[in-house]
Amino acid sequence: MGRSRRPQPRKLKAKLRKIRNELALTQDGMAELLKRKGAESQVHSGYVADFESGKREPSLLVLLGYARIAGVSTDVLIDDKLNLS
Repeated sequence: MGRSRRPQPRKLKAKLRKIRNELALTQDGMAELLKRKGAESQVHSGYVADFESGKREPSLLVLLGYARIAGVSTDVLIDDKLNLS
């Protein structure tokens, strides 16, 4: 049995980029804000770039951090049928 990559929300990377851009933060700034919000201790600006390009999948704690920062439910980030306001 092979190991394939699980399906990812197609719009997630754009939503994460939109949150950062609406806050007028650099990728470094977003990584620092996520750390302060308790998302994870190892959130680097390179990770933020990878989240926004779809190269890396954010952990559940990072998604929760983004959701708290944006003031939305994690459902809004994950569900391609829901849009950020």
